[in-house]
Amino acid sequence: MSNLGIATHGGADVHQGGTIGDMIISAIGRFPDRVAFVDGDRSLTYTQLGVQIGKAMAAFQQLGLKRGDGVMQLAGNRVEVFVVMAAAYLLGLRSVTLHSMGGYDDHAYIIQDAEPLVFISEKEHWARATELRAGCKAVPHWFSHGECEGFNDFWALADSLPPQPLVSHAGAADVIRLAYTGGTTGKPKGVMLANRCVWMQAVLLMAARGLPPGCRVLSPTPISHGAGAMIVPTLALGGMFVLQRGFDPEKFIDAVEKHRIGSAFLVPTMIYKLLDHPRCATADFSSLKMLSYGASPMTPARIREAIARLGPVLFQSYGQTECPSNILHLTSEDHCRTDVDTLASAGMPYPGVTVALLDENDQPVGTGEVGEICVRSPLVMDGYWKQPEQTAQALRNGWLHTGDMARRDAHGYYYLVDRRKDMIISGGFNVYPKEVEDVIAHHPAIAAVAVIGVPDEKWGEAVKAIAVKRSAASVDAEELRDLVRRAKGSVCTPKTVEFVDALPLTALGKPDKKALRTRYWGGQERAIH
Repeated sequence: MSNLGIATHGGADVHQGGTIGDMIISAIGRFPDRVAFVDGDRSLTYTQLGVQIGKAMAAFQQLGLKRGDGVMQLAGNRVEVFVVMAAAYLLGLRSVTLHSMGGYDDHAYIIQDAEPLVFISEKEHWARATELRAGCKAVPHWFSHGECEGFNDFWALADSLPPQPLVSHAGAADVIRLAYTGGTTGKPKGVMLANRCVWMQAVLLMAARGLPPGCRVLSPTPISHGAGAMIVPTLALGGMFVLQRGFDPEKFIDAVEKHRIGSAFLVPTMIYKLLDHPRCATADFSSLKMLSYGASPMTPARIREAIARLGPVLFQSYGQTECPSNILHLTSEDHCRTDVDTLASAGMPYPGVTVALLDENDQPVGTGEVGEICVRSPLVMDGYWKQPEQTAQALRNGWLHTGDMARRDAHGYYYLVDRRKDMIISGGFNVYPKEVEDVIAHHPAIAAVAVIGVPDEKWGEAVKAIAVKRSAASVDAEELRDLVRRAKGSVCTPKTVEFVDALPLTALGKPDKKALRTRYWGGQERAIH
């Protein structure tokens, strides 16, 4: 009798997908002579990249590392950072990358929490690495990328060994990356990303961003964090990844023109600096087909300015560490719609990602109502490292709870209004700072703005705007207050407006609202939100 139509198989293995290591191996085999990386004056072909990954694998095996052990790095953008990450992925090690602009306390906490067996830094971070080694005695192996006083050169060890064959030893369920949250609220949490998550992130980036074969991608933002997710998709398409150590508008423009860059990832503050640079008006951006931005929202006024100067190349991605990079996206075509106000939107869900807006009882809210963004997807983390209670809270009722508040319009676009913790309660009314920020940012004299709640005897919390003026621009506080009052009403109107030379930023380039609040909530028993 025929079994047609009846699903029969020998186990769940038949339904498992590939791994991020498989993607790397395939790219190296497919494009052996192409240039994979440009790193300053150096360039590496795909074949050379594969040899380096094999040598790093050999070094880790020489050190006795086994599947599930941890490898940590503290370094700026350099090709060796990716090589070590790739070797970890292939061997099934846990890769952890520290943000080079992070503070000592966070770095030390992450080392103690993640328990790596190998720590690799570089000469540029000698002082911090030396301090961390003195304070974190449990880590047995300390190395540097290249020569560095007091540290063994990791590549001297690797080069002394024959490269290991490029074979993926890790399964789809292995946690191959611990990605620590930024630490802007309490202690950083280690987000456990399985091979499944990292692989799917790469596939979704390829599917949604429409990178062409042979694409050339420029990254001045840290590959230790969000920008690093673009490397494997670039390699899978036979492209070239160009590294820069930090963002400088002049150097960015030089690289775009020299390498005919087709794609880049920046955070909004970097795009603002690029738009304000004198060369932006005359630079040759004709090769640039996609300028992706994320980490924090970009104001609609400056989005319009970017489109006018650079063309229809903007691509927005909204995500978080717990569902890396890919929750919502706004395509270049979305940016240019005139029938729908999309410029304040974070876009629609990525393919393979289910998004719902839920209330405090995890029930769906109606169209146009504010709810918490909650997510289901194979992309979602396995949980927080050694934090079962926080894992249960974040993943309760079968949803990843992002903590971000949004509304959805009738077309299916999502509009972020703020993080739940950032919501201001003034006189019993909810005020979402981003909505106020968007109004103020429309004023041509304003370069940047942040809105927070500050203690107030009458209102509980008073809405306060902290703004940066453009050079030589003139605007007063009352003018901005009138602008908000007309757009959002009296409840959302800032009680006070303060002008500053610059907003404090987190290590990831986001406005540091924790630092801003500290100025006003310091000494208070609690911060009322």
